[in-house]
Amino acid sequence: MAGLIRFDQTDIVNDVQKVVTSTWSDNTNNLTTAFTSSTQAAVTLPTSLGSHYLEVYNKVPSDTTSVVQYALAYGNKNGSGSLDFTNDVGSIGIGPSKNIYSQYRQIVFGDETSDFNFNGFVPDDIYVININRARYKHNLKPGTLDLRLSGSGQSGPGILHLTDDSITLTGSSTVTNVGRQFNIVSGSLGTQLGSDVVQVTNSGSYGFFYPDAGFIILNPSAVGGLATGSIEGLTPGVSSNTADNNHFKLYQHISGGAHFIIDSEEKVSSQFYFARAKNNEFNYTTNPSFIDNNGNVNIDSMIDNPQTFITTVGLYNDSGDLVAVAKLSQPVTKDFTKEALIRVKLDY
Repeated sequence: MAGLIRFDQTDIVNDVQKVVTSTWSDNTNNLTTAFTSSTQAAVTLPTSLGSHYLEVYNKVPSDTTSVVQYALAYGNKNGSGSLDFTNDVGSIGIGPSKNIYSQYRQIVFGDETSDFNFNGFVPDDIYVININRARYKHNLKPGTLDLRLSGSGQSGPGILHLTDDSITLTGSSTVTNVGRQFNIVSGSLGTQLGSDVVQVTNSGSYGFFYPDAGFIILNPSAVGGLATGSIEGLTPGVSSNTADNNHFKLYQHISGGAHFIIDSEEKVSSQFYFARAKNNEFNYTTNPSFIDNNGNVNIDSMIDNPQTFITTVGLYNDSGDLVAVAKLSQPVTKDFTKEALIRVKLDY
């Protein structure tokens, strides 16, 4: 019987593949429904969670199978559009919206001074769509975003179609503290409508997509307003020390659009081991029933023509410890007239 046999370097092959799946729960491709918790949506105190962000579910939250899909937030660097935490003189303008803006500028830029510049236009505020981390694997996949915002108003379109420009402008991403950054543009599935990233006059681009960090930053001045290509109802309220509930406005327009597609991407590293059993190897079994108490072979036909059935391949480390086991779908017959080549795949 052969003992443990060391693999040659040529017997081990490494491979990395990208696996793409739907981001939303239950493998839903297009999230057409959106629900919020009435408890969180009731913004009464500046310290409440609902004052900072709004979680969006795929089903009514009272349904035990409902799951958070993403969260919405509004940030303003001056603290406008939300209640101040206190009425102290030194706390004027310090509230949830200022916290949100500071949080995302820190995440993206790594400092507390940089502002979001949407291709030449620098507003005081941002909308945020943050995909729940449990919904995607390694990162969100560029080129799969298809978000529709319902519109109303004098000059706004009936539906605003948003995507990223990763397919239209291949290799155009900017690298930030949180990985790649793509422009949010009018279009669908990574293909930009038109040739100009700035699609709203005097308001800059619609926003940025950060697939490696799992969130979207929207430019309120571009997605909301009276200009052609904007949605009037998405214009944020910027009153001082007032709960304008701007993130709830964004929710209403996403819910009304009833169309949100985005896929997730996972890098799966595989290692292939090619286990080889040559004609003179592994022809004798270690099964105790093979021999009697005196060491004699119980089956006469096996004396001159030994035969085994390979059902399992074990992988051992240098210390002789069993670290992985591969099971064959059906036994492979092995004797001195046969050789076997078994491919074992390990996914990480």
